[in-house]
Amino acid sequence: MDISQRTDDLVSTTWLADHLNDPTVRIVDVRWYLDGRSGADAYAASHIPSAVFVDVERDLAARPSRHAPGRHPLPSPDAFADTLARLGIGPTTRVVAYDDEGGSRAARFWWMLRYFGHGGGSVLDGGWTQWLAESKPTVATVRRVTKSPPMELVALPRFVVDKRRIAELMASSRVCFLDVRTPERYAGVVEPIDPRPGHIPGAINAPYTRNLLAPGGLFRSPHDLRQYFHSLGINETNEIIVYCGSGITACHTLLALHMAGFQDTKLYEGSWSDWSLDTSLSAHMGSTP
Repeated sequence: MDISQRTDDLVSTTWLADHLNDPTVRIVDVRWYLDGRSGADAYAASHIPSAVFVDVERDLAARPSRHAPGRHPLPSPDAFADTLARLGIGPTTRVVAYDDEGGSRAARFWWMLRYFGHGGGSVLDGGWTQWLAESKPTVATVRRVTKSPPMELVALPRFVVDKRRIAELMASSRVCFLDVRTPERYAGVVEPIDPRPGHIPGAINAPYTRNLLAPGGLFRSPHDLRQYFHSLGINETNEIIVYCGSGITACHTLLALHMAGFQDTKLYEGSWSDWSLDTSLSAHMGSTP
């Protein structure tokens, strides 16, 4: 894979500004917060022209249950097909997702389009923050779109693993586990959300913010990302399994790995919210794998 140039998986604010009225492009606002703020309210107050709002918990996850892993289990193919149809997204639509957290929410949409076989997703580099910094146009008018016929989607199992598979792979030297949460949560110093502190034994801490030039900012270049992942001890022969708290921000690192040319990457769907709930599984404390 040639990584000398950024791929279509990441688009610039300039590119998007030139395509605001392109009928083949659907812009989606994926702002979502853990601190009680409402992404829907933020969208209603101001957003990129022609953007539609996507709710992480309603549209990009299924309801948690004892039959599904973690706080944000993946929706079924039919459920996600209904979401895409409601947003007016068809098989050839180019989807550009953005947020105001450096792409950490938007990347979930990008990854899910790949997981369900659509593959036409991009993330806006720098997102809403960069858009505002460049004084590009904003509106408060809610976009109404014509519903598209639902597509027949099929989940691609090669993109995900569950806790049973992780337990089987922990002894393999070919497999690399990346925990993209903050160093404090990785080390078990704090755990504000999930049942237990710590991390999966052997997992390397690679906070997703290190994929960016600055917190909430632009992505590092594909070359720099490749060098960064190499510095963590990852090479092209590794099977790379990425997790976070519930499977949302892990997709940011899956995008960064994709940009850097790594091919064998997977999401641990339930992530730490799933692993920490099972007391039969070990949790390692401290800042080392």
